Amino acid sequence: MPHAELNGARIHYTDTGGVGAAIVLSHGLLFSGEMFEAQVAHFKDRFRVITFDHRGQGQSGVTPDGYDMETLAEDAAALIEHLGVGPCHFVGLSMGGFVGMRLAARRPDLIATLTLLDSSAEAEPDENKPKYRKLNFVARWIGLWAVSKQVMPIMFGQTFLGDDARRFEARRWRKALESNDRIGISRAVNGVIERAGCLELLAQIALPVGIGVGDEDVATVPAKAERICGAIEGAELVVFQGAGHSASIETPDQVNELIEQTVARVDG
Repeated sequence: MPHAELNGARIHYTDTGGVGAAIVLSHGLLFSGEMFEAQVAHFKDRFRVITFDHRGQGQSGVTPDGYDMETLAEDAAALIEHLGVGPCHFVGLSMGGFVGMRLAARRPDLIATLTLLDSSAEAEPDENKPKYRKLNFVARWIGLWAVSKQVMPIMFGQTFLGDDARRFEARRWRKALESNDRIGISRAVNGVIERAGCLELLAQIALPVGIGVGDEDVATVPAKAERICGAIEGAELVVFQGAGHSASIETPDQVNELIEQTVARVDG
């Protein structure tokens, strides 16, 4: 699988190739570009679709530092430039959205449209930090298997987790969560917990923006998506029915439709 040495990190990515405009997909915390399998399958015949793993996660290298959102945004910019696919249609879920908002505000030359999924422009609420730090400590020193039962209801909604027909999917993603490198993921989690907000950047975003959030998302509740939408001129908001925090997996058809609508706005 391809890797690129970028910004002091070994970044793993996938690239369908092709001559169409590029869609770059940026994953959420604890997972990897694999969480966009349904989006790659849907768009690959018409677009050049690229996924990548943030440093310390998936198949990307573990670095001693650089897990703050500003550095992760620089990583993403370096990959877009390395592949020569800017301006691209950027899709970011949760942490990937933290990256996407910073790119759209600071590097508009690289971004044609922005789709935000289950994300927030705010710092992590103080009331969440003790719980997340405790889970991160256990994951780092014992293993992610020891916290996955508690983490799954944060990452996924009850509709998905309670669906017997999808129990094998849920098991797959729990195993994916547990397979993370303990050091890399603990650093990535710290970067998310301690991140600065970027609300002040939103007024600088002047390109088509689509925002989606699951109606069952407890990690970044719908009110946070509403505040992003209100701060970006012309942004459009969709609430995914029956989805939690990992909408690209839970309700892929709804997510694909939002991306379609957002990409189509670039010519409008």
